[in-house]
Amino acid sequence: MLDRLWLGFFLTAAAAALGRWLLGGDETVFAAMVGSLFDMARLSVEVMVLLFGTLTLWLGLLRIAERAGLVEALAKLLGPLFRRLMPEVPAGHPAVGLITLNFAANVLGLDNAATPIGLRAMRELQTLNPSADTASNAQILFLVLNASSLTLLPVSIFMYRAQAGAHDPTLVFLPILLATSASTLAGLLSVALVQRLKLWDRVVLAWLGGTALLLGGFVALLTALSASALAALSALLGNLLMFAIVIAFLLVGAWRRVPVYASFVDGAKQGFDVAKDLLPYLVAMLCAVGVLRASGALDYALDGIRYAVHMAGLDARFVDALPTALVKPFSGSAARAMLIETMQHSGVDSFPALLAATVQGSTETTFYVLAVYFGAVGVRRARHAVGCALIADLAGVLAAIAVCYRFFG
Repeated sequence: MLDRLWLGFFLTAAAAALGRWLLGGDETVFAAMVGSLFDMARLSVEVMVLLFGTLTLWLGLLRIAERAGLVEALAKLLGPLFRRLMPEVPAGHPAVGLITLNFAANVLGLDNAATPIGLRAMRELQTLNPSADTASNAQILFLVLNASSLTLLPVSIFMYRAQAGAHDPTLVFLPILLATSASTLAGLLSVALVQRLKLWDRVVLAWLGGTALLLGGFVALLTALSASALAALSALLGNLLMFAIVIAFLLVGAWRRVPVYASFVDGAKQGFDVAKDLLPYLVAMLCAVGVLRASGALDYALDGIRYAVHMAGLDARFVDALPTALVKPFSGSAARAMLIETMQHSGVDSFPALLAATVQGSTETTFYVLAVYFGAVGVRRARHAVGCALIADLAGVLAAIAVCYRFFG
């Protein structure tokens, strides 16, 4: 699947570039595409260097948590649920605790912690994988749920809106929560359908229902706060929880008589190996995405959507927010740039800007996640991971459009 997808990016870019040259007379498109190849190759190294430092830090802390028994305790707690969602993962396997930590970090918007923990979880799942280069069912479910971008506190979106001069930076909080919940639910259901998981099992329903009640209660509490109080709480909670996790790992490790410094160094050594394995996959995927963007293929897709919407006689205001939705699966930085450009062009509190912010907070950089998570363990055959992840992305975008029309007219 990844082979065909990667080749398809280049062929689509080539077709779009030929159209711009032969029909539009744009001779600079090929220079832009070649330049993008080198730019993306350089960006891949920059991303790898950033990941190297982050991986080194969090893999070191995770080794302390493992030796202190925290990961094993989480695995035992959630064993009944994951035995049903990931039946090939044995009860008490360390992957379960790592998956739980990863989801918790994602929900709270702690991206710097979520990625290293997720990579460790993927490597643990790889130890159970009967085929070294083919994604297992458990790895696919884990990746799709990661790509669904379930985030309770989208602090970065609030920050972008505040920097753009929004009167209420947190205005999109509930729309983002509803859209990202739809994305996660669609991802889970699509994987469950393909893998024939029994979601109606009493244990699964109890966990999912309990989680929904907790989230609903927390949302009800947050909606009772003023906009300024909510923004302050969001900023404080993310940083406080991240540092609290670090202190908790260290304190529990010391209490269990774990040599915390030696354990940290031992775990941190893995950061180099993981980052080294990631680089070829990052170069391959980011270069393909860069060529696709430089060719103008995404612009053609947007023009086609706008034309179809007008022909159907529908309201086309949402189309101005689609650049963020179209590039988000490929590049987080490009989607962020599209969001900022939409806020500057249309106004920070305009309908397109509000919708773009909701899309940015409710979808994920799917192909980047694919490259990083599967690249870290050498998986080349993604099976149904790409399709299910894109279904989650599509559900998030459609839900964002529906919710924003409901909230903002």
